[in-house]
Amino acid sequence: MKNLDALFLINYGLYIISSVNKSGKINGFVGNAITQVNSDPPTFAIVVSKNNLTHEYIKESGLISVSVLSINTPLSFIGTFGFKSGRDINKFENVKYKMSSYGVPYLLDNTTAYLVCRVFNEVDMGSHTIFLADLIECDVLTNEEPMTYLYYRKIKRGTTSKNAPTYIDKTKIIMEEKMQKYVCKVCGYVYDPAVGDPDSGIAAGTPFEEIPDSWVCPVCGATKDQFEKQ
Repeated sequence: MKNLDALFLINYGLYIISSVNKSGKINGFVGNAITQVNSDPPTFAIVVSKNNLTHEYIKESGLISVSVLSINTPLSFIGTFGFKSGRDINKFENVKYKMSSYGVPYLLDNTTAYLVCRVFNEVDMGSHTIFLADLIECDVLTNEEPMTYLYYRKIKRGTTSKNAPTYIDKTKIIMEEKMQKYVCKVCGYVYDPAVGDPDSGIAAGTPFEEIPDSWVCPVCGATKDQFEKQ
């Protein structure tokens, strides 16, 4: 028996992982597979999909920044970094950020703390690379509670990018539902009438059919007509 829901109970945080290329361009994405593996010196294992533009930047510069997201981070903010490509947009254009003393960006918006690491080794995992990196800079920015991956999924009703190492194909999971849910065909976000979309002013108990036509997916911005019954 394999109940894949068990994997969602492994404790993760939610972060924006960023880097810079040799020409000075910056990019970042939403990640959760980060683990501290040593304390002296502080060393981290950071997992990045080879499909991510940030992966290319890390390979060029050998630098990684990790912005620790706060529990109050809006889904739209996560969607910008998690479901849009830096090949198409400048993800940092409308957010507050700062360049570290090592020339790699970290976010100021919705961020409780940041780390900057220098890669010293890597492990090829096929679709992903594990970057082993030493901590070279860090600071606490706010006293807000950090967001966990479990909170993101259960409370914020967030979804996982297909590039994430923790992604699970939803077609493999059978769920019994009391109310009709709708799923975004672009990013996989599930609109649950029992929860609604409080961040967008949609109260709990609102059927999908009664949501205004101007409503968009809180994760990726897809329009209402890009949803289908789950």
